[in-house]
Amino acid sequence: MKIHHIAIICSDYEISKKFYTEVLGLNIIREVYREERQSFKLDLAIGEHYVIELFSFPDPPERPSRPEACGLRHLAFSVENVNEKREELIRKGLNCEEIRIDEFTGKEFFFTQDPDQLPLEFYEI
Repeated sequence: MKIHHIAIICSDYEISKKFYTEVLGLNIIREVYREERQSFKLDLAIGEHYVIELFSFPDPPERPSRPEACGLRHLAFSVENVNEKREELIRKGLNCEEIRIDEFTGKEFFFTQDPDQLPLEFYEI
């Protein structure tokens, strides 16, 4: 029917919480601390649409990113204006790749990373 949510485990909860809420602008639905797992769980939304569960766990292994490993390759967010989004993220201190053109759709897109080097794509709608 549709994707319900995407779960992300972060290495530093406060840094990732700030990144996803203040830098990317996702809305907090709920935040809980699960004592038995020593884990925070932060439910995030784009507008009213629940999209990401952000987790903290004690000492998670690093994410293999380069060379690309099996599993989730990246998250892609739709944006109305790729140039404006890229400039906004650069002003907020992110290192953003150059804008590229999708050879199949002709749409513009670029990549950056979250605090744990998870690649994030911003794609023209």
